[in-house]
Amino acid sequence: MCVKNLGIGLLFSILWSSASVATKFGVQSAPPLILANVRFFIAGILLLCFSYIFAKDKSYRLPRKNEWQQLALFGFLNTTLYLGLYVCAMKYTAAGIGSLAVSTNPLIIVLLSSWWLSRKPKAEEWVGITLGMAGVALATYPLLADSYTTVGGVTLLLISMVAVSAASVYYATVKWELPNLLINGWQVFLGGIFLLPATFILSDFKATVWDDTFWFSVLWLSLAVSILGLICWFYLLRIDTVKASLWLFLCPLFGFFFAWWLMDEPVTGYTIAGTVLVIGGLYAGQRTKLAKTPKV
Repeated sequence: MCVKNLGIGLLFSILWSSASVATKFGVQSAPPLILANVRFFIAGILLLCFSYIFAKDKSYRLPRKNEWQQLALFGFLNTTLYLGLYVCAMKYTAAGIGSLAVSTNPLIIVLLSSWWLSRKPKAEEWVGITLGMAGVALATYPLLADSYTTVGGVTLLLISMVAVSAASVYYATVKWELPNLLINGWQVFLGGIFLLPATFILSDFKATVWDDTFWFSVLWLSLAVSILGLICWFYLLRIDTVKASLWLFLCPLFGFFFAWWLMDEPVTGYTIAGTVLVIGGLYAGQRTKLAKTPKV
């Protein structure tokens, strides 16, 4: 692996795992859905403006009728449902657990894609799912007693993981003709529009404090995670899909480090054991694909 790809992979893991801590800081200053909507519109508008103003490629065009429908469904699953539920879950969940749960996405995708394609999951895939879920449960257990995490928060978190996994499976079934930047820009922007009714109904705007913590959180989530992080991810996917997924193995490690360093969340034997189980589950679920990947 060249130094450039190694650097981009590490950058992706660091940025992706930082999202849970940034969200935890943000929800201290604003209701979760307000934080989410501001993030979505900043990221979406910036991506779309950059794409249409600076890109000279003819593929950077307005979506066609069928593409609007595809982008709307993808945005609803990937942004409205997933990130909307995720940011709400982080109000009641430890930042480290949020990062750990995100790492189970490939395992859930295996089950959903098997159902979608009417394919029976393999034994190692079931092992991966079992280890991954057991790892999240084990790492969460002591945090429930210390009020760092609630059962309701974990439930919302797991539902959001199913939503993003469904979005990933749907994304893989569509023959996209638009560039990745446009797809990401439109799905984030449309997802923000779909979330607006829930934001106005459920959020207390008077409780929002537009302080430095709020804006740092929003800008980090918009620029570093939603834009730069996804650019790194799409770059890694173009090189090798299987090898790209390996960088998810580092996300729990960075996630717990950031949670401990920036939020003083405890790192216990349960944390370490749960992380090991999740990483083991990721490896078990991806083992067949990794074995088929040519060695460079």
